[in-house]
Amino acid sequence: MMVPPNIEEFEERAAIAQYDGGLSRAEAEDLAAQDQGFISAAYYWKWLADYLVTMGPPSSEKP
Repeated sequence: MMVPPNIEEFEERAAIAQYDGGLSRAEAEDLAAQDQGFISAAYYWKWLADYLVTMGPPSSEKP
């Protein structure tokens, strides 16, 4: 079972990757999501939205 993502950590990591690493915002968010075990930022945000709606992990735990 995956634990809920750490949004604060995600935002900080993405900002550092974008501004210090020279990545685009999309690339930086993908990297931050991958650091938390997600395959992409899109999947990260979908997982988080599903978690908030159901108050639990999505039924499919596949990243």
